[in-house]
Order: sequence, then structure tokens, then C-alpha cells
Amino acid sequence: MAALCLAVCLLPAAAAENPPDKPAEALYLQLGQVGLDPTRVYQVRGASLDRSSVHITLEDGTIGFTQDVMGRITGAFFEGEGEVLLTPPNAVERRSMSLFTGMAILEEHFATAYFRFNDDAAAELRPDLRVTDQQKEFVDRWGTTARNLAQTDAMRLLVTFSRLLPRNGVATATGDTNFLGRVPDQYLHARVQGTKLGVFDVVFDSLAAEQIEAGQEKAAENGVSYYDAWTSFSPNAPATGGRNVGGNSGPGNPSPREDWIAARRYTIRTEVRPPKEIHARARVQLDVKEGGTRDLVFELSRFLQVESVKLDGQPVEFIHNPAVEGTQLARRGNDLVAVVLPEPIRTGQKIDLEFVYGGEVLAEAGNGLLYVGARGTWYPNRGMAMADFDLEFEYPPGWTLVATGKATAVAARGAAANANGQLTSRWVSERPIPLAGFNLGKYKVATVQAGSVTVETYATAGVERDFPTARIQTVVPDPADPTSRRGQVIVPTRPSPAQNEVTVAESAARAIQYYADRFGPYPYSHLALTQMPGRDSQGWPGLVFLSSYAFLDQQGREQLHFEPYRILLQESIPAHEAAHQWWGDLITWNSYRDQWFSEGLANYCALMMLQEKDPAGFRQVMEKYRRDLLEKNKDGTAPMDAGPVTLGLRLLSSRYPEGYEAILYGRGTWLFHMLRTMMKDAAVQEGARKGQSAGSADEPFVRALRRVRQRYEGQSISTRELLDVFGEELPPALRYEGKKSLKWFLEGWINGTSLPKLELKAVKFTPKGTGSVVSGTIVQKNAPGRFGDIGSGVCGDGGEADDSAGTRVCRR
Repeated sequence: MAALCLAVCLLPAAAAENPPDKPAEALYLQLGQVGLDPTRVYQVRGASLDRSSVHITLEDGTIGFTQDVMGRITGAFFEGEGEVLLTPPNAVERRSMSLFTGMAILEEHFATAYFRFNDDAAAELRPDLRVTDQQKEFVDRWGTTARNLAQTDAMRLLVTFSRLLPRNGVATATGDTNFLGRVPDQYLHARVQGTKLGVFDVVFDSLAAEQIEAGQEKAAENGVSYYDAWTSFSPNAPATGGRNVGGNSGPGNPSPREDWIAARRYTIRTEVRPPKEIHARARVQLDVKEGGTRDLVFELSRFLQVESVKLDGQPVEFIHNPAVEGTQLARRGNDLVAVVLPEPIRTGQKIDLEFVYGGEVLAEAGNGLLYVGARGTWYPNRGMAMADFDLEFEYPPGWTLVATGKATAVAARGAAANANGQLTSRWVSERPIPLAGFNLGKYKVATVQAGSVTVETYATAGVERDFPTARIQTVVPDPADPTSRRGQVIVPTRPSPAQNEVTVAESAARAIQYYADRFGPYPYSHLALTQMPGRDSQGWPGLVFLSSYAFLDQQGREQLHFEPYRILLQESIPAHEAAHQWWGDLITWNSYRDQWFSEGLANYCALMMLQEKDPAGFRQVMEKYRRDLLEKNKDGTAPMDAGPVTLGLRLLSSRYPEGYEAILYGRGTWLFHMLRTMMKDAAVQEGARKGQSAGSADEPFVRALRRVRQRYEGQSISTRELLDVFGEELPPALRYEGKKSLKWFLEGWINGTSLPKLELKAVKFTPKGTGSVVSGTIVQKNAPGRFGDIGSGVCGDGGEADDSAGTRVCRR
């Protein structure tokens, strides 16, 4: 049981005392500190707790319940013999469970368990309880552990029990905790000490988009902690393609359906104090689509401290809740901030909140470069959703600030100096956008045009301090060459991104024009490419944080001895980020299960340009992606085994720390290449599009993307909705049972992990006239089986197809 205590005893302690005029904070602290009640310790035998697919049995042992919170029992600690049974509903989730536990079904005995709940779980267990005389000994043994574990679920239980708090300062006699609006509110979190698997969590949360989750916090070989999501699903939903916003963000972290409350507009006034601090006042206007709750939960960087929150100008309570370490929320550098309203919200209500906050969310990198947003989200938000943004910044002279949106008259004059000598600029979104950002640096600016679109590049004279330095090279004289009398020492110079910014801008401008010709007009009036320290780049609507590596010229890359494929990828970064303006910004993903198409499609669009310019380079990059998927680790497993692209951020785990990048970028790119090639080859085979060139705006794949843009711009979509549009352009040869459907591609390839391989067999060269006839057999291996393989290896030019399990043969 020591492992269970160690896993939670490091959680931050709540404040010792709470003012009496803050009832929500008092409730939160009580929920996070509640201990066991010595008068509620019993022997238990043959009891069970069933929540949908979760079945927990307490076969024989002792159980102690927690003290009351608002007259309710909210937890219990068990010691004895128990078992948890959880059956994932589909092949994707069963494979995921097996990857981490060795079993497709979670069936684990446990010796101890801690439960938190918001329902009548204690009453369910009552018939199987018996009096014991070991009450004091049990509480002495487990009381401290139970109290430490209580903090994890305090925020989620606050969502339920805050509905019992006084309304507008007036006490309420009763309140309904069984429903939030019209939706049942039921929560059960079991943290168990398994006999084989160690400490892990099983969660049922009726308010979550995916109600059932099981997982474990675990450190990878590199020492970094991850929260491994073994499985996460909604019992009544398909494996992918539904309209859910995503799974839980870890045990105890509330993740209500985001479409209940929609942020309509953000007005943010920010004072930037380089190199680290910001101080901001953010007004958030929200529309209530489903009423009932009193808590609005926002994400905000853990390095920013909220000073006040007001509702319609009146102060309201707020609670800062640290994220559980290892979860995706924590990995983003964010915590949760819950705003507790004076009374439950009503359907159709409009809410106006004002946050005042500040802290060190920036990081200095040297040479006039800052990491902006490297330490979490800089404004309170409820996830990616289309909204209007009005941003105003105040910052010192000598710096240049660029943000999402279009600069207003103040910024157009080059920023206006205010009374205290600071500069002020304002940026307003041209259309609803999913998120907002800004960058700040001591930049030089270059401008080019892509038709009517202005492309600006902002770069500094130098790179960040930790940028690698090329080695000094010594050229040894050739003894056989009489003209070579002495050696030569070549001392490389540090790169200067500002010297190459016009080239970078021109690269992005070409990409914008290429995409506009195929997918429709660029969504905004301009694109700003701003240098950012580090290897990663990040796209925002109309704004790109571009890695310093993207500003290297050919000589700079060669001096750092980058492999050829890496040079090609670095050169394509501007095109990749420009593609995100369509796929990721104009059209966003619906849930974490759909995020793959944003990365895969943006990457593939950039590589479509490379394929036309340099076919050999394109093949080199694609082969590198394939090798990365197949490269085995010390355990003898490869990243391709981490799961399908539809697991999204769950691919980032202790088992496969590199799985997310290899699968979303590598496999995701290959999936789109496979789909495009199948559609194009089938159309050519049927004689419908003969003579079309690669990347033609009239090929089926491009037509489908143009239709996606027309139908869904300004919206979020699911994988299934994306494929339905592709299905409308599906050539007859790819239609299973004559249907314009890519269900077979979704189930066999997108939700699969197979990596096909082609082999040539029995190749013969037969002389004929002045030439030769080549015949043979092409065998496709490692396919996902007959149903998933239909159409995935089209035999063109009249070849005869023959399928067997996992193999497709095309004979010529």
C-alpha cells in the first residue's frame, strides 16, 4: 500500500482557514480534506458497485466511510479482497487496454481501494455491511492516506455539491444533486492497489464526454511522468466520429460537455513586462445552451495567479485547482480555475465574466527572443471553440508585438506611445477563431504578397542561447596536390534569421497561393510568421510561431550536419504551418480522436508541394516516416504498436513517449497519401480523369478537400464527417457493395495499426519486338484483413485481384 500513499501524498495542501463569506471555497476545502469517520467502519462481504461497464466487487474485508460533507457521504476506504472488471466496447479500446495491462479486459484483484462518489453508493453497500470492533485500528492505519487522497476529486465533487450552496446569499433547504440540468450527474472514482498492475484509477463520470476511463500515472525510462489512459469511452458511442469533445483530462478533473456553455467573445487587455511577466484583464462573454450548473471551469497557466473574477461587475468566488501530474492538462502547463456563480445558470442566459490575473508566463531565450505560451495558456479558456477576440497590449519600447487578428488604426501607425512611455497595439479577429495568441521579440520585418494576402516575417538578428553551434572544420591539404600548401580552418558563423526572412516569407506565400487554388481562398487578410526559439513551430489563425530552425539557409543546415530528410522537412515548415490556416484554424477537430487529421492533413498538403518539386525528396521523407513507425525500442515494440491515429494525445504515454509524433505526423500523413493515391488511380483507371497532373485542383482528393472547406468552414468536424465528404467523391472502384462510403477505410486503416508492405514475386521479362514485356505478381502484406483492405490496393490496368487474410495479390 506504500505505493498508493506515495502517488498522492505530494498533492498541494489546501489553505488551512477559509473566510466565512466564501462558502464555495469552504466547501472545496472540506471536500479536499475530508477524513474517515470512526463511527462508520464496517465489515463488508459480497458487496458490489456497478456503473455501466464498470463492475467493482468487495468480496471480503473492512470498509470505512468518510465524514459528512453537506450531510452526504462522499467517499470510502476499503481493505481486503476485491475485484474490478471493465470490458472495453470495441477493438480499438481493447487493443489499448492490452498494450498497458497485457489483457484486453481489465480484470484485476485488489487489496486496498479508495472511492469517491457523489451519489448513493454508501446506501448501495449498506445491506452487505456488518458491525466490527476494529474501527479505531482501521482509521489509525488508513485515515491519513484517505485524507491525502481526498484532494484529487475535490473539484469534480464541487461541481455537484455547489448546487446545495446558498443562492445569492440566501440559504436553500434542499437541492437536486442527481441531475445537472436534464443530464444525470453521477460520479465514481476508484483508486485501487492492484495485485498485479499496481496503483491505477477507474472512473465513471456521467457528465464527461467519454464517461468511462481507466489509467495510471507512470514514469517513462527518461524519468518523465505520464498519465497512461488504458481506455476511455462512452458506452453508447462509436470508436470515433461522434460529436463528443473528448475524454476526461484525468481523475477528478471536470470535463463537462463544452457545448453546454459557449464562449462568444473575449476582450483582453494585457500589459506585457519582458522578459517574463504579463498582467491582464480578460472579459469573457458566454452563451448558456444548457443550464443547471453553478460552476464554470476554465483552463489557465499554472504560472498565472487570478486576483479577482467578476460577474456583471460584481465579485464572485473562484477556486484554483492544480492539475493531476502526468495528465494532458498538466503537460500543457495548465491548471483549472472554477468560477462559482451566485445561482445556477439558466438556458439562454448570457454571462459576462471579467478575470484579473498576472504572473510569469513568458520565458527569456536570449537575443531578443521570448518563449510566449511555453508555460501554459495565457488567457482563461474552455477549450478550442470559435469566438471573437479583441486584444490590446501594452509593452516597452524596443520590442515588436504581433497577435492574432487584424491590427487596428493604433497598431497600423506602428503602435502608439501612451502616457507612461509604453507602446500600445490592438488586434481584432476578422472572423470567429478557435484560439488567440501573441508573440513578442526584438524583430526585423520583411513583407511579401500572395495575391491579396500580405505575408510578414518577423525575425531577430540572432538565435536563442541554446541553439546548436556548428563545429569548427579543418581542411587538411592534399599531399598529391602541389597547389595545396597549407590547411584551412573554417569557423562557422552563428545563424542570423533576419537575413533569411524574405526567403521564408516567399515560401509561405507560395504555399498560400497553392492551397488557395485548390481549397479555396485564404481565410484571413494576412499571415504573420514570427520567430520562436526551439525546434517546434505552432500555428494560430493568421499568426505562426516559427522555429528558429526554419530560418536557416542551406549552408546553415549543412554546417549542422542535418540528414537530408530533416533538411527537407525544415524547408517545408512554412508550408506546413500555412496549411494549418485551413486545417486546424478555419476548420477545427471535434475531439481528441479527430485531432490527427489536422496534423496529418497539414503535413501532407506541404508534402504535396514537395512531391511536385522534388519527387525523390518526397519519397525520402515518406520512407523516413515509415522507418520511424517500425523502429523497435528496448522492449522489442515499435511506435506503430502504440495505437491508431484516433487515440490522439493518448498516444503520448510512458510506454511510447515518441508515439504521438510518429503516429499523428507519420502514419497520419501516410493515410492521406494512401487515400489520395487510391482515389486518383481508380479515377484514371476508369478513364474519368486521364491526363490530370499531380496536385491538380480537379483530382478527386482535392475536390473533396475543397468541399470540406465549403461545408464546414468555421466549424469543428469529426473523422467520420471528413470521410463522408471524401465518400461523395469516391470512384466506383473504391465503393464497397456499391456504396459511397469509406467505412471500410475508417475501420481498417484509420482505426487500425497495420503497416502494409508490397512485394514483387515471379517477375519475368519476355522479349517482344524491340522491347520487353514485364509480368509478375504484386503481393500486399500486413493489411488489416479482407474487409479493411477493400480498395486499399487497387489493381490498375486490368490486373486481377485476389484477397486472402491480410494479403492482397495483383497479377499482371
